[in-house]
Amino acid sequence: MHPYVLSCCSTADLTEEHFRSRDISYVCFHCELNGIAYLDDLGKSVPFEQFYQAMADGAETKTSQVNAEEFTAYFEPLLKEGRDILHVCLSSALSGVMNSAMIARNALLEKYPERKILLVDSLGASSGYGLIMDKLADLRDEGMDIDALYQWILEHRLEMHHWFFSTDLTFYVRGGRISKTAGAIGTVLNICPLLNMDNQGRLTPRYKIRTKRKVIRTIVDKMETFAKDGLDYADKCYICHSACYEDARAVADLVEQRFSKLKGPVEIYSVGTTIGSHTGPGTVALFFWGSERVD
Repeated sequence: MHPYVLSCCSTADLTEEHFRSRDISYVCFHCELNGIAYLDDLGKSVPFEQFYQAMADGAETKTSQVNAEEFTAYFEPLLKEGRDILHVCLSSALSGVMNSAMIARNALLEKYPERKILLVDSLGASSGYGLIMDKLADLRDEGMDIDALYQWILEHRLEMHHWFFSTDLTFYVRGGRISKTAGAIGTVLNICPLLNMDNQGRLTPRYKIRTKRKVIRTIVDKMETFAKDGLDYADKCYICHSACYEDARAVADLVEQRFSKLKGPVEIYSVGTTIGSHTGPGTVALFFWGSERVD
């Protein structure tokens, strides 16, 4: 058992097996599908294929974050075991979950003043947030203590790059991010929006690219531009997708062809139900370590 707990939310969008193998604890967000409540528990309560097919068929979705009471119930047993906690949250630009965790922490530290609960805003999301957690597990396993690890992530979290594209504009229209007219025109012209995450943890539209083939090349071009050491990038790369594995695989193949020094094959995961409720099916995201995000 490690001397402290490394923890995150299920919105880090890895698999239960991955979290277990790295000894990373997690607490679940919530989603609703046509009024039925589920945990966002890495596809166990509602399989991803079922979830995204329901969205494609017009199902209504809602999401809710982990509340303070849930954090209290999650943290307290760990504190009772005499373990300190480093919990990393989904970007505060996307969710208020950091505030819920802080409320729980402040109350629990009055009861367990000898313990530590350190909270970090990842300024990230989905499997990019997950790749951050994987790196923290590496550093923990190398012997870094909780205070040093806390300082490390504060200093390096903006080096995690998140690039996303979507081949289906339906949910951009439904969510009000683009107008119906723009969505219709974009669909006719085969427009695939390319977005990234800025230095405040917000998803930001960057380019409107025609055709899926071109956006796949462009997203890998962005990795070449921003990755640490460029084509000599020698760390891990994660990709996630929402019901479009073939597109994710096409990106992964191109990354593996272009970056010969990767630390292992590209790992592909599913976008979870919290993030996926907003993106809908047809989204691919690419994550890697690079230069500090500055805008």
